Amino acid sequence: MPAPTSSTVMNERASSDVDRDDPVAALLSRYAQGDSAAARLLTIQLTPLAYGHAFRVLGDAAEAEDVAQEALMRLWKVAPDWREGDAKVSTWLYRVVANLCIDRLRKRGRGTIPLEDIAEPADPTESAATKLQHKARRDALQSALNVLPERQRQAVVLRHIDGLANSEIATILDVSIEAVESLTARGKQALAKLLRGRRDALGYDND
Repeated sequence: MPAPTSSTVMNERASSDVDRDDPVAALLSRYAQGDSAAARLLTIQLTPLAYGHAFRVLGDAAEAEDVAQEALMRLWKVAPDWREGDAKVSTWLYRVVANLCIDRLRKRGRGTIPLEDIAEPADPTESAATKLQHKARRDALQSALNVLPERQRQAVVLRHIDGLANSEIATILDVSIEAVESLTARGKQALAKLLRGRRDALGYDND
């Protein structure tokens, strides 16, 4: 994770590069300069990312909200000293969320929670049948994820739910790409066993 130690002033060329390669970094720069509209856009874009990952790893909506808020607070603090080129903002945020989740899992002292404690906002546009099907899928996947060791769970969520590349996951988890491949392979294999016999009904594919 980047650990900025001194303030940097972006010149016009650097700003152009950031805007092209990492639009979120451009917003972060604007936020650091006092742009309230940029702050709102960052919150809208990054909160679902942080919350979604935390929820899948922790399996608890309230804890996921706390983690998302803490991760964004840390981002606001480093915004004035952000160094372009060290990492994408989203990668940095994922890593903070991942570490916060690991801390909570270890403090919790257990890797699973009862499914009845898992809450997720319902989509009011869904039909009753669709809601039931989606809830069955979420619950089955979440219960299976809860069984995985914490690192496998993180890797599987980042790769197969958040859709990140192995190289980015390696940066987030601070491991080699080979380790990421091993973690996701073992996690995917474990999930397949846990969900065996229910894949067709739940609508899972082979990804």
